[in-house]
Amino acid sequence: MNIEKDKIESALGKIRPFLAADGGNVELVDVDEDGTVKVRLTGACGGCAMAEMTLRNAVEKTIKAEVPAVKAVVSV
Repeated sequence: MNIEKDKIESALGKIRPFLAADGGNVELVDVDEDGTVKVRLTGACGGCAMAEMTLRNAVEKTIKAEVPAVKAVVSV
């Protein structure tokens, strides 16, 4: 499976303004062949108690909507 990283970056670009409003950001770390996207929440989002919810409800949901081949999004 070849998932285009630029499409994932585009999806992350839609999320970044919301994260930046709270002092955070997200970076793409890697994309596995099985469809798993690895991201890192940084800044205020890195240590936030709501980070897991942000990852599922914002980051994963947006990436999967933009790139249907993505199976999962995990924080590393």
